[in-house]
Amino acid sequence: MTPAGPSRKQARRDAVFLLYQTEVTDLPMAELVQGQRLREGYAPDEFTVKAVAGVLGAKAELDRELEAHSKGWPLGRMAPLERSILRLALWEMRSGVSPPEVAIDEAVRLAKRYSTDDAGAFVNGVLGGIVRGDAEGEGARIADDSATAAADANGDGQGGGDE
Repeated sequence: MTPAGPSRKQARRDAVFLLYQTEVTDLPMAELVQGQRLREGYAPDEFTVKAVAGVLGAKAELDRELEAHSKGWPLGRMAPLERSILRLALWEMRSGVSPPEVAIDEAVRLAKRYSTDDAGAFVNGVLGGIVRGDAEGEGARIADDSATAAADANGDGQGGGDE
């Protein structure tokens, strides 16, 4: 019997931590993934790999949209953890992986748990502004073109997941 993979919440947390590590280290993704295997006792699941690859592949687009909705807070001024959380949530919404309400709720939860309540409010405000902009016809979907990048992010060329 194959052990169950992490829950979606845990996979999302894993994705945020991998994205954060790409911000604060110069380590290649394969090394970051190996570090997760050693630290957590399991390899990133399919969702984590797809999310990390998707965020990294659409980073410029995500950053433009985040910066447009974070008045007075350029991305460089944000803490790397909050940037990673915001990018992941926006990627989830734009790629259709999660409904906006779920992506925002999970992003706020992650920010409050691993940063501060203020970070949770900031994340909620930025993402809420994006959703309100979408309701007015300003949003754009990000294409989910991450199959090759997913294999690279997994570090083993297999595309991730529990077999």
